[in-house]
Formats: sequence, C-alpha cells, structure tokens
Amino acid sequence: MSRMFGTDGVRGVANKELSVELALKLGKAGAYVLSKNSDHKPVILVGCDTRISGDMLANALMAGICSVGADSVFLGILPTPAVAYLTRTGIADAGVVISASHNPVEFNGIKFFDANGYKLEDSVEDEIEALINNDFSGITLPLKEKVGRITYDFEAYKKYVDFAVSTFKGDLNGMKVVIDCAEGASYKTSVMTLEKLNADLIVIHNNPDGTNINDGCGSTHLSDLCECVRSNKADLGLAFDGDADRLLAVDENGEEVNGDEIMAIIGNFMKEKGELKKDTIVATIMSNLGLFIMGDKLGINIEKTKVGDRYVLERMKEGGFNLGGEQSGHIIFLDENTTGDGLLSALHLLCVLKHSGKKLSMLRKVMEVLPQSLVNAKVPNDRKNDYMNYPEIVTAIREVENECNGEGRVLIRPSGTEPLVRVMIEGKDKALIDKKALELAALIEKVMG
Repeated sequence: MSRMFGTDGVRGVANKELSVELALKLGKAGAYVLSKNSDHKPVILVGCDTRISGDMLANALMAGICSVGADSVFLGILPTPAVAYLTRTGIADAGVVISASHNPVEFNGIKFFDANGYKLEDSVEDEIEALINNDFSGITLPLKEKVGRITYDFEAYKKYVDFAVSTFKGDLNGMKVVIDCAEGASYKTSVMTLEKLNADLIVIHNNPDGTNINDGCGSTHLSDLCECVRSNKADLGLAFDGDADRLLAVDENGEEVNGDEIMAIIGNFMKEKGELKKDTIVATIMSNLGLFIMGDKLGINIEKTKVGDRYVLERMKEGGFNLGGEQSGHIIFLDENTTGDGLLSALHLLCVLKHSGKKLSMLRKVMEVLPQSLVNAKVPNDRKNDYMNYPEIVTAIREVENECNGEGRVLIRPSGTEPLVRVMIEGKDKALIDKKALELAALIEKVMG
C-alpha cells in the first residue's frame, strides 16, 4: 500500500481520491495525534485557498476535529504561511491548510502544522495514517460537553499582514510593482501589505471565483505578468501560486527570475550585511548548477537536500541556517517564518532592489543560469517510485550522462503530489538536453505506463 502522505500533505482530486470521508478521518486522526498530550481543550486552526472544494473539505475536516474533543477555528481563505504564522504565534495546538498549492482546481490537499508552525515529521504523519488504517481502534470519543466546537475568525489575515509589513525596513514609495495573485489565497494579504508599504501597485488575476485558481496565471504561468510588466514599464513583477507559499519574479524587461536566482540575489545581499547565518543557503538537488558556481565564487556555502521544502527546512533547522528554498520558488526565511512564504520572499527581494538602487536585470547577474530541460512523464501513481527497477530506463539515463561529457547531469524523481515522474537534464547545449529530456520522458511513459 502506498503512503497516504506525500511531500506536502495528502493530495488528490477533490471528491475522488480526496473524499469527504477521508477529510473527516484526517481531521479526526490529526486532531487526536497532535493534541493527545494536551492538558487543556485543544484548539486547531483551519484555513484554505480559493478552490470551490475548500468549503466541502473544510467542514468535513472540522467535523472530524470536533469529534475527538478539539475546538476548530475556521480562518477562511488564507495563505499557507499565514496559517503557519498564526498557529505558532497564537494559542493553537495545530494548524491545517486545505490547498493543492500550484495544482489545477480539481485537485485539493490537506497539510498539517504542529503548534510551532512546522510541517509534520514523517513519524507523526505515519501515526495519523496508522490510526486511520486501524479504524481508530482503541479511541474513545468524547460525549456531551466534551465534544468540540467550531468558531470563525475571518479577520485573522490582518495579523499576518501586520507581521509582514513589520519585516520591511522603510517603504516602497516610487517603486512600480505588478503582482499576480493566481486567483488564489494571496488575493487580500499581498495587496494589503504592498499598499501599506506605499508601492505603486498593479494587480492582476485577483478575482477568485472558486474555479479559476492557477488557471493560466500565477507562478506556473508567467506570460500575463511578463506582458503587464513590459507594457506598464514596471520595476518588476511578482507571481504567487494558489496558496502563496512560493514566489517567482519577472525583471523590468519581462524576463523570468526563478527561485534559485531569487535566493542568490537575497543571499548575497544578506551575506554583505552579515545576516546570512554561517554564510549558507540550503537548496535542493534540482537547483541549477549556476547557483553552486555562484556560491563558490562569492564564498557562500550551498547545502544540498532532497526535493521538497520540508527537507530544506529540516536541514536548515539541523544546521542553524536561515535561508533556503527551491528553484520553484518555495523560499524559507527561518528567522521570520517556519515554511515557504511567497510574501516574505517578495519583501526581501524588494528590499534588495530598494536599498541597492539596482534593476532586477542587473541583480540577477550574480549567477549564470545554465540551461535546464524539465519534462514530466505521466505514470500510474502506485508505480512512480519504481522507475529505477526498469533496465531500459537505467541504460537510457547512463547514455544521456555519457553524452553530456561531464558538462551536465540527469536528475529523475517522482512527483510528491502528482502521478508523474519528472525528468530534468542540465547542460550547456540547450537543443541537445531538450531532445534527450523528451526522449527519456517518452521512454518512461512507454515502459511504466
């Protein structure tokens, strides 16, 4: 049986893999495991992104929470990092976000935070899963006044906005900024924060209707943002994803600036100010080779982890580092929040522009981005981890690596949230790596499909 929890909670098509029944069980088991040692009536915060399925799943989840005697506070639509912040700074015993992040509207997900605002360790997720698989054997449900209540706090987002504003020194007066809210959870918080900092603000894709989240917009679809930046002669563009835990940027010329480049820009600025702890950035194996070359050149150590912001965070906590993230735009500022935070990433990037007086196109030259080709191979979800068990695939990977002649690399990994195997090839010859990535992905689909 495959593991219920992926790299970012439990994901699936809403009302299919992620059913109302499963949401109720996750609420019930999660609340029990995360509050079983509590000496008071537990309180669990719940927030969601703008998906139409959020109401359905939230109410089922909260019913499960109440059934084991915990109280639930529904925060409504809120970014994932806002729920993490409110959980760790309030009276909550845990937090839950209902979101499928950058995925299309038909998907949804459920992810938990502990009382300190951190995503759960594998062992805790396994305990929750075991409780569900054992049909809650040995659990006695509370009765009468010990059953939990649901309350509502739709103004909590203002606390997160105030926190975000407090992290920025000065203001953004004179800076023209375009933001793409992905029709998602940042539709209030990002706008209010940048308005409070006096940015000359242009906002696009900020009319969520429950069905348009990530639809041709946000951090996975930058074309509208690029055009808007160019046509309005803006200083830069900022793109969030559906739950606003990631950020990508667009420079004043309308060119994409990815997560590796954002980390390089901010990390170099922090190092110059003596704020980059141990002169280290934590990245993943998928980060561009240019980031590691930049680190060697500027005296910044680049730690490398498995793909997934949870593994980046784990290494940051272990090593006492305060900056880490992924090329996809999940960037963690551990001195300020406990998870990837698109709004904090935006504010840090804006701070570098404001205080350096340089254009983003100039700042991004701190690292050279080597060409990468990323192609997804669609495979059955229950077999996506077995790709190295097929001799044809192993042989094909070795042949591509030999063709790169030591000037590139091949990275294959299963998606943590989707029925995909991701094929990434990096090297100096863009035409060659594009061709080989397509061929390898096609082979994986044929052999494993």
